[in-house]
Amino acid sequence: MPGSTKTMGVLTVGGLVMVTAYTVALGSSGWLWFGWVVLGLITLAMAVSRPT
Repeated sequence: MPGSTKTMGVLTVGGLVMVTAYTVALGSSGWLWFGWVVLGLITLAMAVSRPT
């Protein structure tokens, strides 16, 4: 995995932790979950399209 893909993976996991903590503390926010899903899809696309 290239460094940028690893960084995106770490940011995606960190984002999941933050969105989950926000949801537990203050209630669900659809926009936060939508943003996390978009970030996850971008990370997945980076991992799939990496050069071989």
